[in-house]
Amino acid sequence: MALSPPSNGTPPAKPNDRDEAAKDGFLREVDEALREEQLVTAFKRYAKPVGGAIVAGLLALGGYLYWDHTQKTAAEQLSERNVLAMERLEAGAIDPAIKDYEQLAKEGSDGSRAVARMQLAAIAAQQGKLDDAARQFGTIAADPAVPQPLRDLALIRQVTIKFDTMKPDEVIAKLKPLTVPGNAFFGSAGELVGMAYLEQGKPELAGALFAEVGKDKNVPSTLRSRMRQLAGGLGFDAGIDDPELEAGGEAGASASPSAEAKK
Repeated sequence: MALSPPSNGTPPAKPNDRDEAAKDGFLREVDEALREEQLVTAFKRYAKPVGGAIVAGLLALGGYLYWDHTQKTAAEQLSERNVLAMERLEAGAIDPAIKDYEQLAKEGSDGSRAVARMQLAAIAAQQGKLDDAARQFGTIAADPAVPQPLRDLALIRQVTIKFDTMKPDEVIAKLKPLTVPGNAFFGSAGELVGMAYLEQGKPELAGALFAEVGKDKNVPSTLRSRMRQLAGGLGFDAGIDDPELEAGGEAGASASPSAEAKK
């Protein structure tokens, strides 16, 4: 009697089951192939634009970082050169300082160039070249590229230098817009305009303006004290009881604007 082969407990696969398994395997291969083809197609379609955008972004970032570094380096160099010019000026090396400022007046931002030009005008005033200094300050004051605070300061300096040769109405016309409390140059402009009022024979306007300047705590103490004394001499009370102001203003109360310009 023939023995049947041992069984492992798993029934032999039927022909239909084998067909289904083969069919499923085939479909998976087709699906994977399609996905791979789609990926390749997408890569070919978008790889260059996406890669280009990434490269462009990196180039832009690199360009900005280089520009920022260059700007900071240039600003540091200008600052160092300004300090060097100032040190030469303080040491009495006038000619080298002038050369430094002449070069600085051609470089950097509008503001830094204007500062160098202001220094050149101030040097001319210190050397007694008052007409030249006033001309330089006037040019700065009329330059629309210069920041407004520097233009206002240049105008103050120009009028201070030329005060004795200007007509009172010219002084008032130039500086009246600055005689507003809160303006950075209210004190200096107020003093000059007040003096012009006196020359016009209008002590009531001068005294009121001097008193207003004397009350403004944003004005430097020495100037406030001088304005308070002038206001008091015209019968106006600045309304400040400050011994320090009284002491600080004794020496400067009689100083004229033109004398201040020559300091």
